[in-house]
Amino acid sequence: MSVTTLSSLSSNTRPTQGRVWILGGLLVALIVAAPLIAIAWIALFPTENIWPHLVSTVLPRHSWNTLVLMFGNGIGVFLIGTASAWLVSTCDFPGRRLFEWAMLLPLAVPAYIVAFVYTDILEFAGPVQGLLRDLFGWQTSRDYWFPEIRSMGGAIFVMSFVLYPYVYLLARAAFHEQSSSVLEVSRTLGRGPWQTFLTVALPLARPAIVVGIALAMMETLADFGTVDYFAVNTLTVAVFNVWLGMGNAGGAAQIALVMLGFVVLLITLERIGRHGRQYHHTSSRYQTSPRVRLHGARMVAAFLVCAVPIVLGFLIPAGVLLRHAIIFFDESWNQAFFAFARNSLTLSATAALFAVSIAVFLAYGRRLSGRGFGVLSRIALLGYAVPGAVLAVGVLIPFARLDNAIDAIARDMFGVSTGLILSGTIFALVFAYVVRFLAVGFGAVEASLGKIRPTMDMAARSLGAGPGRTLWRIHLPLVRGSLIAAGTIVFVDSMKELPATLILRPFNFDTLATHVYQFASDELLEQSALSALTIVLAGILPVIILSRALRQSRPGTREGRLAVADALPTPAPPVPPTIPS
Repeated sequence: MSVTTLSSLSSNTRPTQGRVWILGGLLVALIVAAPLIAIAWIALFPTENIWPHLVSTVLPRHSWNTLVLMFGNGIGVFLIGTASAWLVSTCDFPGRRLFEWAMLLPLAVPAYIVAFVYTDILEFAGPVQGLLRDLFGWQTSRDYWFPEIRSMGGAIFVMSFVLYPYVYLLARAAFHEQSSSVLEVSRTLGRGPWQTFLTVALPLARPAIVVGIALAMMETLADFGTVDYFAVNTLTVAVFNVWLGMGNAGGAAQIALVMLGFVVLLITLERIGRHGRQYHHTSSRYQTSPRVRLHGARMVAAFLVCAVPIVLGFLIPAGVLLRHAIIFFDESWNQAFFAFARNSLTLSATAALFAVSIAVFLAYGRRLSGRGFGVLSRIALLGYAVPGAVLAVGVLIPFARLDNAIDAIARDMFGVSTGLILSGTIFALVFAYVVRFLAVGFGAVEASLGKIRPTMDMAARSLGAGPGRTLWRIHLPLVRGSLIAAGTIVFVDSMKELPATLILRPFNFDTLATHVYQFASDELLEQSALSALTIVLAGILPVIILSRALRQSRPGTREGRLAVADALPTPAPPVPPTIPS
């Protein structure tokens, strides 16, 4: 009903207005896809081809490390995220209501900050090994064995406890959406709770869990701060080394193209995993499952399964940063901190404003124009799947050449030099942020616009309002809350972004993220703890938004019943989940 109505509505749109939306969507898609096109072009036609050297030396080892890290984290986030989501959804034990939203807290802490903190705690000179030496009388590292945090295992440990909320978030929503009648049928057939979980609940939630694992693995592929600090040579590190160390843009673009191949492989595997296995509710009646009350050892085990990820992924890193920030407050609370914070706020707010504005344009254009515009919008959202370092390569090189062309024209015509007006300013950073996080804003805006019934458009159109006026007077006020949420998530993601910022920032221009990375790399985490804590506090905002959205979307609650009742008469195509990094 809704698709037909919107199609007929689109056919009533004046041709000139329709062309404006299509041309606008085409322009946005071309601009966003330009960095990817540039990477492919530079990789295929490099000035100095070092591909044979990369194949024989760099790529095998870095590709293997990348695969081990991705699959290690994939297993880690699956175990932690799925187990905790199942427990808080179906069991009752002390602290369950707290764990429901607290399990999302590690999303607020960037992985590289957690890596800095645990290195500070677990290294030879740290408090843990120092305490062990005092207790047992050990003198040197030869007297005992202690796991090395700066290793592949350490990277998997840190990233698993930071990225598991991607799986938890989607698995919890999937478990909540399962009607109790489905699980009761399994129980009446003689299967116990564990068998019901393995044979019914887990297969039904598998599509959501696979998406969560794929998102976590993409974040792993894009990470630079953690792997560089832990000396784990992945493809992201190779991009930095080849470009900044060897000064070879073509080689960096070729490695970037290999990373894009990993992204395509992940997306393909996720699609294959869902192929032919679609799950639908056969009834519109939802019944909340009665939670199983746990006692004794099971209660303690459930409590630990939920508490340990929060302690390791959030409480310990935040506590250490808070302690350092208090002790070194006088050294950190200075003009430099305000300059870093001002730079981060300016960049992030500008990127959020542009990203949400473009997201509104794309989402509303898709609502008006249907499938054809949908293809353009999907192209415009490709940036979210591209690691920050790869995106930076695709932005900086064409921008630098464009700057040179503009400068040459200005010299010839006016006798003045324009300098680097694109690649040497924050313009390149804002552009990269918008391309990277446009999908985050688009998902929230599109989902919110999808809840507005087409009859609203028809009523406005019958009163003589065009598409633009209808958007401004009707839709934007109705989706105002979602716009704020989308802008907040883009804002926080931009504040945490590190690889693209390191490459694209202008000379002598630092943000909170780059300041923390540089100080921590110089073993001066204490002096940058205030900046790191500021990033963590900002990251809590989307956690609150996500937690509230989860609570309101749960079937069985009043808000959930209203949402389901609204959704059932007008089924919409599934919207890919968009989660902050």
